[in-house]
Amino acid sequence: MDSKQAGHCPVTGHGQTPLADMTLSNPKIGAQPNAYYQAMRVEDPVHYDEKLGMWLVSRYDDIVTVLRDPLTYSDKHGYAAQYASGFFQEFKAILERDGGGFFPDAIKDDPPAHTRVRRLLDKAFTAHRVATLEPGITAIITRLIEQLADKAANGQVVDGVNDFAIPLTISVICEQLGISQFNSGKIQRWSSAVTAQIGRMQNREQMLDNAAQICDLQNFIIAEMKARETEPREDMISDLVHATLDDGSKLTFAEAVSLIRALIIAGNDTTATAIGNLLFVLATRPEVATALQASVDDERLMNRFVEELLRIEPPVRGLAKMTTREIELGGRLLPKDAHLLVLYASGNDDETQFTCPRNFDLNRSNIGKHVAFGVGVHRCVGASLSRMEIKVAAREVVRRLADIKLAVPVEQIRYQPTVAVRSIERLPLTFTRR
Repeated sequence: MDSKQAGHCPVTGHGQTPLADMTLSNPKIGAQPNAYYQAMRVEDPVHYDEKLGMWLVSRYDDIVTVLRDPLTYSDKHGYAAQYASGFFQEFKAILERDGGGFFPDAIKDDPPAHTRVRRLLDKAFTAHRVATLEPGITAIITRLIEQLADKAANGQVVDGVNDFAIPLTISVICEQLGISQFNSGKIQRWSSAVTAQIGRMQNREQMLDNAAQICDLQNFIIAEMKARETEPREDMISDLVHATLDDGSKLTFAEAVSLIRALIIAGNDTTATAIGNLLFVLATRPEVATALQASVDDERLMNRFVEELLRIEPPVRGLAKMTTREIELGGRLLPKDAHLLVLYASGNDDETQFTCPRNFDLNRSNIGKHVAFGVGVHRCVGASLSRMEIKVAAREVVRRLADIKLAVPVEQIRYQPTVAVRSIERLPLTFTRR
């Protein structure tokens, strides 16, 4: 598995297609983007994608520069410009009329306002708290795997995304939030609707459908919050409703709704994508399955396996920023209010940082250097929980299942139409029980 021993590196070269003719809005490029990423890194590292109307930041060093300077590269303004792009005013009016209000994402604010709520969420995801969750999460995962194994034993094709990854992450986050009665399919629809707002790929009809789903989600959240105002419980929704911040203030109603919404969606959507990616890699790269099998009883190697998986198949493709002043980045002079898409996935594939980046290499000296969860003040607040879920899923899958293979040709795998994530829609699998 050591890339130095491999003798060569897989090539992602972009061939004969001119960079100007490529765009992430093309579903084929969005599904297989590495050649586009490499072409940008080599030819035009801060590249203007005409069809998206965004500057794509592709090199690792430039990505880190952006993420470590939240005052010059605004998360708040970049996210707002991305949200419901092309339909924002109509979308906002629908939420105000039918969804209890329009609630901007407090976690996407810029410092110092961001710092106020970030410290609160950091307390919910301490290493100690996450460690205490592992036995319960292991029980959820093993139950789901056994259900899948029974299904496969009866000759049925299993969908690794919709039968396993999504139900798993929804179960985990709902348990933490204290949502005991939940409809997994409904939460999946809510997640897709929210993710679509930063994907820049929806048409008006889809926006209207998605807005209706988000109204349903927000009405659900508001009802859960009201139930805990008078009767607090031992759960994360109660913690947020009754929280006192470091400055002695309380969360506003809008802040609380937005944070609970973010936890429901981000708490399941991106981790589900990562676990779907795990199963895809195991089904299509036998050398990775072999490495996992050899590592499964070694905690250190399992942690390294998770880091390399996150590097080579990050669940988030990229997130938006906006410049607050004229600034030079990657040799390009950007004007104030330049809308950027910071391509975490391209940074993780940067050959100047990661030798033979398409090789799955557990022996990398810089295995934790990837930017899958971001860097700086907006680094993913739930990263420790996500890592643990991925690790336990990988461990229990390889202990209980063997001969994992795609049930369809790899060319038939489809991805959700969004520039924000690279999520598999369906993952038909076959396997046997160990």
